Amino acid sequence: MSLTSPAQLIDSFDRRISYLRLSVTDRCDFRCQYCMAETMEFLPRAQVLTIEELIRTARLFTELGVRKIRVTGGEPLIRRGVDELFAGLGELPSLETLALTTNGSQLAARASQLREAGVSSVNISLDSLDPTRFRTITRIGHLDAVMKGIDAAIATGFKRIRLNAVILDGLNRDEALPLTRFAIDKNIHIAFIEEMPLGQVNVGGKALTYVSSDELKTELEQHFELRALNSRANAGPSRDFRIAGTGTEVGFISPHSHNFCAQCNRLRISAEGRLLMCLGNEQSIDLRDLLRAGRSDEDIKTTIMESLPIK
Repeated sequence: MSLTSPAQLIDSFDRRISYLRLSVTDRCDFRCQYCMAETMEFLPRAQVLTIEELIRTARLFTELGVRKIRVTGGEPLIRRGVDELFAGLGELPSLETLALTTNGSQLAARASQLREAGVSSVNISLDSLDPTRFRTITRIGHLDAVMKGIDAAIATGFKRIRLNAVILDGLNRDEALPLTRFAIDKNIHIAFIEEMPLGQVNVGGKALTYVSSDELKTELEQHFELRALNSRANAGPSRDFRIAGTGTEVGFISPHSHNFCAQCNRLRISAEGRLLMCLGNEQSIDLRDLLRAGRSDEDIKTTIMESLPIK
């Protein structure tokens, strides 16, 4: 394929890759029980892609057909220079959707600027509505700050706002219904994400236990009518339902109980510049080395194209 023509990222399963998850930092201002150790060792700053490198990388992928970029972390809004990053991403001419996943702690102060930069979709992690439990889950987070962030996002008028909740026995099993009702009250969406803790994770001496999407869906159907919105053909990981009589959608992202690999249309880049083809496979391409070796845009795009058989 000539890279002078409109190149496309199409893998060996004939899947068109149009979605890139771009991690801009491994650092976070929370230490959620199921996600991070209380004492973390983060990457030296020199090993993390610079803002300029992130913007260049994003541009190359949009030139290869990526139309949606989701900025992730860690917590992306604590990254130094993140305003410059979003401004640069928002100027990419071929990008159709600029999205953000955040814990919400910094959102109250940043929502307007993010919207002006072109962010249209925001996912906000929220695992509890109880301030004490929220503090236990995050170890150092404050629920009030996240609530202010949610309200700021709503007031700012992002096109799509979704809560992301991880439900675990031994942690917050009783909050699936309250979180759903909270989303309905706010007229925003919610997704429940299956999480299998790695190793032995305990809170207050009690082990955390995985809860399947089917169990949560069955519980919600006792209180709401859920109307299916999409098929697996849409290539997204979430099985989405409209809650009848509301403007709220509920999604179930089920990597353990309902594998969605066959329809996957995304790639991800880690904070240190590793291009990963699959969330469940650590095989990767080191883009940072290419960027810092002075390789041309065309060379880097060729390497990306040639790496697709790994996916």
